[in-house]
Amino acid sequence: MADMFVVRSLEEVRFWSRIMKEHSLFLKLGFNCDDTILINEADRFYSIFEDIENRALAFSPDTDPQRIHEFNQIVFTAVCHIWAFKRKVLGLIIHCKILGNNFPLLVDHVSREAAYFMKRLEQLNTGTLDSLPDAVINENVFFLRIMADHAKFINHLLDPSERKLVEQARDFSHDFDQLLFQAIDLDSMRPQSQTQPLLDQFVDQNRVSVRQLRDFKKTARDLIEQCRIKSIIPPLLADHVFREASHFLEILDSFELALTSAK
Repeated sequence: MADMFVVRSLEEVRFWSRIMKEHSLFLKLGFNCDDTILINEADRFYSIFEDIENRALAFSPDTDPQRIHEFNQIVFTAVCHIWAFKRKVLGLIIHCKILGNNFPLLVDHVSREAAYFMKRLEQLNTGTLDSLPDAVINENVFFLRIMADHAKFINHLLDPSERKLVEQARDFSHDFDQLLFQAIDLDSMRPQSQTQPLLDQFVDQNRVSVRQLRDFKKTARDLIEQCRIKSIIPPLLADHVFREASHFLEILDSFELALTSAK
């Protein structure tokens, strides 16, 4: 019988190692051509996380948990290093040491995702995953901000002449900012706010909004791939943000199931 620690670890590493790999590419594409040291660092991280992704895909759910525990430690170290690289790049941009096409918020965004991945690996290896009520709030506070950021990036990377899509992206940005503020309010009211009815409503409301954003991202991705809209969004980036929304929706679905089972 598959060990749940192994299954959870492989799911997290397979998903997030691909995300880290793609972050390396996106950062590289945003550097100026004379930023050769940073470009080479980004290339190195791309190779590191491509190797991690391939190794994770080669493991099976029946792999010895001790091997996965050791693998998680290796991955954790790599994620620590890419997090430090992202924060260094953010500092260089903010202090006007480098110019390029990487928004400071985007670099902060990808560093937050690295920090999240680091925490998840640490929780898995120490067996200290959040309780269900804490996980519902923590995951939503994190991912709602990620989704709000995505809407802002899409808004700024679409051609201004794509007025309808720009307006939709702006609306999603506003809506997810409001959902994030609501999640932060629920967070600050803990533990009193962690009642079954409040958490049920919280998850249901967010699932509806995330599904709508996920569908918008899918439409935008398909239009970009077909060259039917004007933007400077690479097809891989469009697919990247779509996958993250789908991942968040899967988490919300699992919360709904767990909350229903707990009744």
